[in-house]
Amino acid sequence: MKLYDVYPLLNVNIVKGQGCKVWDDQGVEYLDLYGGHAVISIGHCHPHYVEALNRQAAQLGFYSNSVINQLQQQLAVRLGKASGYDDYQLFLVNSGAEANENALKLASFHTGRTRILSAQKAFHGRTSLAVEATDNPKIIAPVNANNHVTYLPLNDIQAWEEELAKGDVCACILECIQGVGGIRMVTEEFARQLLEACHRNGTLLICDEIQCGYGRSGKFFAHQWLGIRPDLITVAKGIANGFPMSALLISPEFPPVYGQLGTTFGGNHLACAAALAVLDVMQEEDLVGNALRVGNYLMQQLNELKQSEPHITDVRGRGLMIGIELDMPYKEIRSRLVYEQHCFVGCSGTNTLRLLPPLCLTEAEADQFVKKLKTVLS
Repeated sequence: MKLYDVYPLLNVNIVKGQGCKVWDDQGVEYLDLYGGHAVISIGHCHPHYVEALNRQAAQLGFYSNSVINQLQQQLAVRLGKASGYDDYQLFLVNSGAEANENALKLASFHTGRTRILSAQKAFHGRTSLAVEATDNPKIIAPVNANNHVTYLPLNDIQAWEEELAKGDVCACILECIQGVGGIRMVTEEFARQLLEACHRNGTLLICDEIQCGYGRSGKFFAHQWLGIRPDLITVAKGIANGFPMSALLISPEFPPVYGQLGTTFGGNHLACAAALAVLDVMQEEDLVGNALRVGNYLMQQLNELKQSEPHITDVRGRGLMIGIELDMPYKEIRSRLVYEQHCFVGCSGTNTLRLLPPLCLTEAEADQFVKKLKTVLS
């Protein structure tokens, strides 16, 4: 048997990591400005995280959600305090797509409606409703194309209000910083007006914080820059630093209904131990503050480079979620960064480099990256 080929792979076998560095099987060191696709929040192999997982694995790795799991309860309290949503309810699952899937289901259950509004260039996952809410026809199979979703231009409040006024929309789902869409930012005015329009029309607002959340933007959630409080919030990626986990934060207005939602592996003991360790490190090392400080520094350095480097047409983002738009396809630049400069970055569309480093990135490491990028571009 061989692996089913779903991605074009870089010819690098990563076998070790520490902080913002990883090493391949030949002992070559790489600077990681990709964070395993925004998953590595506290850095690779943080000793507190490793110790917490080892300790929990030696005690109990898994048991059914049909019994009390005190680690889940601890995580709910800790996450509520850290995020500012201590009055919300927590449902734990395994992946970002699963979190969005359950958010959309819950919105439909709650309103009795079937239509969803999503932004153009949005990415919300690859499962049934999540992929239908993703603006990419190449990954929407015929069985998923059920006409539940209308895609609208980002930040065009008139277009969204016109659809909401029809009275059949159960939810608007929104990334406050689009990741796959190219690090596109939601404006504060649009976010506030959309939330008001949703509530005026009996529609729920879901903020997809899977990539832009969990401290990456320099606040715990990216929507907190916009002064809004959504009905449902989905998180994943950085929540457990690489252990498969995701969550749905649910407004207190939603009464639980037994049997509507469920999960086998969601919130298992190992995942909760990992997530609690992440919160420990984020608090002790002020990683949300670090994301803002180092992110601002890196943005400044990149904007200075842009002044002398004509291949850079735009630099945008917030915190440690940054897009570098080029006047050429990113493919060659990204390849040279990996194979010549030993540096990992992500990408969006055809010409945008996407930076999603661990939140422990230092200014010195930011300088290293800018130097590597300058070398490749020049």
